[in-house]
Amino acid sequence: QLNVAESGGGLVQPGGSLRLSCVANGFALHYYAIGWFRQSPGKQREWVATIDTDDRAYYSDSVKDRFIVTRDNGKNMGFLQMNTLKPEDTATYLCNMHDMWGQGTQVTVSS
Repeated sequence: QLNVAESGGGLVQPGGSLRLSCVANGFALHYYAIGWFRQSPGKQREWVATIDTDDRAYYSDSVKDRFIVTRDNGKNMGFLQMNTLKPEDTATYLCNMHDMWGQGTQVTVSS
């Protein structure tokens, strides 16, 4: 069965860090780019970062210089390292691979 699944969310204080993971099940990840998005209640889904098949990374202005997107094709996984987190980063984070979405993982930044 083909699907993707995120993990690694949680509650963190402002200024803290989290590392999100996304695993690709049933297909070889190295053929596909990985997109990370986030969504908050009442807001549109927002693009966060992308890593392409050549390991080139792209970031939205809101997370540039704070987040780092990586991939491990051998493990069929993608990662989003989030540093210097702010309350406005609070959202459900989703990854997209092979035009498939995971269920998302909740990130809450609060003191």
